[in-house]
Amino acid sequence: MQKQMSIEPESNKSQTKNSRVRTIAAIFSVVGLGLFIYLIYSVGIREIFESIIGFGLTGFAVILSLYFFRIVLRAAAWNLSVYKPHSLHLKDSIPAVIIGEAVSSMIPLGVLASGTAKVLAVRKQIPFVVGFSSVATENLFYCLATGMFLVSGAVLFLIGFDIPAIWAWGIEFLIGLTVVLTIVGFLMVYRQWHWGSGLCEILYRKGILHNFLEHRRESVREFEDLILDFYQKYPGRFIPILLLECGYHLFGVAEVYFILSRIHINTPTIYLSFLLESVSRVITVIFKLIPFVVGVDEAGAQFITETLALGAGLGVTLAIIRKGRMIFWVGVGVLITLKRGLSLGEVFRHHELMGNTKRIHESQ
Repeated sequence: MQKQMSIEPESNKSQTKNSRVRTIAAIFSVVGLGLFIYLIYSVGIREIFESIIGFGLTGFAVILSLYFFRIVLRAAAWNLSVYKPHSLHLKDSIPAVIIGEAVSSMIPLGVLASGTAKVLAVRKQIPFVVGFSSVATENLFYCLATGMFLVSGAVLFLIGFDIPAIWAWGIEFLIGLTVVLTIVGFLMVYRQWHWGSGLCEILYRKGILHNFLEHRRESVREFEDLILDFYQKYPGRFIPILLLECGYHLFGVAEVYFILSRIHINTPTIYLSFLLESVSRVITVIFKLIPFVVGVDEAGAQFITETLALGAGLGVTLAIIRKGRMIFWVGVGVLITLKRGLSLGEVFRHHELMGNTKRIHESQ
């Protein structure tokens, strides 16, 4: 009876939280859609349409191929993150990554359930526990590579733009903080230090953030153990996985470079392509509540191209073409999901069940 009473409040809290997220996501989506319509109207439908026609089906086929290579790289990184004696092959992990990317793109905060979708997609190849731990490990490397990519983009932004001193100081501080945290993270893994959970424990005992850390400090410890144990068993996999994740971002730069070369820029630069991709990645991270990051992605690309005196239309057209590529692969992900007998409802039920089980376990 006591367990049932403890489960019900957790379920009610989860439902209330999900309802709030849906409401906020709906508001953000409407704002994003409005921004998208405004940008198209301000640039001109005819100009955008002509650029897209000029890009052509051949160009679209190329960017579809480039994105497939990115999927292969993340799938290979995931394969290397699986503990022995279990293993995954690309024929299993590639469709799973496509499903995960589809869930992440088309649903508000779908990134939180994309890992569950990937694990469900390979449930016949590896056990759930192995699947979730390997996804968590691969996601850590992805976050590390993304952080390095964004720092590089921020450095290029400082070099190429004349911005107010206070903004420059803020960006420099964030760059320095990211570099320091990255170095500390490498040292923690290499030296097998439990600094994160140790700091959480000290703060908790001193009454600082007591309620926040009451259950979360154990989660930090579990996460540290997961990563440190992986490094201890497979130290030779760290660099290959990180290189695969970095390759994922570099193929994104290549995609931007190719698109720019086809829409009225004869000699696009690596600098501009890198900058546009890094801004797009920042927007994707911040505005995951908006499906397909509609509107905000176009606004970010427009800001960069307009600032560099290349025209607002170029940035908006670039974002729309990439959105077409995204929609295509989301469609492929939905088809694979249906073929494998999965549904989005099943993905979210498993995702919420895992979260509720963990919260109940921590409260006991």
